[in-house]
Amino acid sequence: MSHRTGKLTHYLDSLFSHYGYGVVGVVVMLESMGLPLPAESLIITAALYCATTHRLDITWVAVAAVTGAIMGDNFGYLIGRALGLKILQKYGIKIGLTSDRLLLGRYLFRRHGNVVVFLGRFVAILRIFVALLAGASHMPWHSFLLYNALGGMAWAGGYTFATYYLGSRILNVTGPVAIAMGCVGGAALLAGFLFIRKNEKKLLDEAMVQARSEEKPLSV
Repeated sequence: MSHRTGKLTHYLDSLFSHYGYGVVGVVVMLESMGLPLPAESLIITAALYCATTHRLDITWVAVAAVTGAIMGDNFGYLIGRALGLKILQKYGIKIGLTSDRLLLGRYLFRRHGNVVVFLGRFVAILRIFVALLAGASHMPWHSFLLYNALGGMAWAGGYTFATYYLGSRILNVTGPVAIAMGCVGGAALLAGFLFIRKNEKKLLDEAMVQARSEEKPLSV
């Protein structure tokens, strides 16, 4: 084990031994409320930590992540509903909600409200702001609750169990095969990440062009 890997393992041991599953739930919840935190990275890290050390139960990591996602989005929805679009337009820049992102969010909610709440979890730009925008757009709460819960389970639960499974499979193989699997798996993950980011940007750029062409005076 390299010195850097040892330091990382020690840091994770300290983090999870002190805060356990709570740190996963709280970080995911705060990001879902609109704070720019690395919730996705933490979920993946916690799942790999479970696969390599077995000091946490992967089921409870998933429960913490899903619970944090659903609770955070509901808090974000209430905050957005209370503040309204005009306040978000005026002060949203302080949390990264630029005028372009607000415009894009309004456009996507007009066109695909329920789908945006569900799939917004998987789009980096939308994940942080989707609940605020849903509340500010006065999306019916029962619809938001349903699609938010489904999206939270698919995103947080999916990332948790998929990462844990892949990590466990690789660890169960030794020697050159393990190295080859690790390289192939890493290359596949990197290719998938780059593909998603490339197409995510392309789709968002196209949506932004359409949103600007349909822009209307801001109303609450």
